[in-house]
Amino acid sequence: MYSIKDYLYNGFLYLNNISRPRHKKLSTLMIYSTTRCQSRCKHCSIWKKPQENLSLSDIKTLMMSKCVTPNTVVGLEGGEFVLHPEAYAIMEWFMRNHPNYTLLSNCLLPQKVVDVVRRFHPKHLYLSLDGDKETYKFMRGRDGYDKVIEVIETLKDEVPISLMFCLSPWNSFADMEHVIGIAKKYNVDVRIGIYGTMDFMDTTAELLTADVENYLQKIPANIHDTEENYDFVALYDEWRNGNLKLRCQSIFSELVIHSNGDVPLCQNLDVKLGNIHQNTLDEIFNSAQSCSTQCKYSKECNGCWINFHRKYDIILLRNMERFLPKKLIELFYGHYQWTANAKVTYKHYLKRICN
Repeated sequence: MYSIKDYLYNGFLYLNNISRPRHKKLSTLMIYSTTRCQSRCKHCSIWKKPQENLSLSDIKTLMMSKCVTPNTVVGLEGGEFVLHPEAYAIMEWFMRNHPNYTLLSNCLLPQKVVDVVRRFHPKHLYLSLDGDKETYKFMRGRDGYDKVIEVIETLKDEVPISLMFCLSPWNSFADMEHVIGIAKKYNVDVRIGIYGTMDFMDTTAELLTADVENYLQKIPANIHDTEENYDFVALYDEWRNGNLKLRCQSIFSELVIHSNGDVPLCQNLDVKLGNIHQNTLDEIFNSAQSCSTQCKYSKECNGCWINFHRKYDIILLRNMERFLPKKLIELFYGHYQWTANAKVTYKHYLKRICN
């Protein structure tokens, strides 16, 4: 999932962004370019929003920003991105000008997904899959399971694929086990999230009540056959019980842009840094006011367990702990804890729960 090069680059980028907060660079830029979507998901209300799109012109302008570098991974998402009225033109522009981009799809238009991947060569393809065929239809309101499998079978040897599974009140650990099994069958990656509050998707706090009785014991054993998933899923148990406290460092390096041009601080909170129709992305991301907001919420929030943000924090701290004592890290990072016992390190935590 991640190479040593990725870890080193993101480490140096983190140091730059913390030491030079008015000159930050982005590791990841997610563009929610359209609200159009054919799914009718229980866990997302974007399909209920008025139709709006970021134009190719808007996207080209923001991609000229100094905070966007050739190493910035740009994710094209929606809604369902292939429904964007300028989807082909946008992907062609990225292929020619910024090939370091990815595509997320629900695969309800499987042939169109295959077509754009073969024509415009995204670096990575992410496919939503939340369980077996019955669960898929129940959660997403559409009979699309076989279409996801069709795209996997067609493209698995042409582009790196990740299945995106999200544990929620509408599926189960059995569904997680099923999706991991599909990933193993086709030799593709799987990334596991746990659903929570996401402002743009109009989700609510009630979604955090995933099946949590005997939580750790219910995590399927085949999760250990995947990369970079077990610690995130297991640590949710500590976070939901108020034991885990990590600063949110991802907001200094990762950014999301909504289809109306809003640039939020993060995916979770209704905190806007600005709008690209009113200011440039550089002005928004690196302004003195934004730097102050980022610093404040980084220290004080700890209010979500969204994979896009918190996996960054897990990787950052666990790698620091490989080389430095926890007490020394806290001298420059600040206090953090993995469990109710503030002295426990990441390594000791995993060793305890895996035995």
